[in-house]
Amino acid sequence: MPKKELTAEQEQIARFAKAMGHPIRIAILEMLANQSCCYHGDMSEILPIAKSTLSQHLNELKDAGLVQGTITLPTVKYCINKENWEKAKSMFSAFFVEVSNEDNCSTK
Repeated sequence: MPKKELTAEQEQIARFAKAMGHPIRIAILEMLANQSCCYHGDMSEILPIAKSTLSQHLNELKDAGLVQGTITLPTVKYCINKENWEKAKSMFSAFFVEVSNEDNCSTK
């Protein structure tokens, strides 16, 4: 039987999941979801991490397309990338429905 290639959708879901795979990134997303935008400096005062570490987490979320930033030196403002956020919600929702419908492994 030939090996199946990964689909673009599988790779995209994995990219979103990897970006969301750290508690600080979840906290960042929650913070941004509750307001229209947030400045890097403001986030660094609230979250229990160094500014450089915050930048690394924001870059991971930005690389995945979940957040976007606007640079107006000396500040950087971040917000949720609404188009990709909706895409992620839709993909995860469909994925979890698909997985929950598979019942060929019983734990009984």
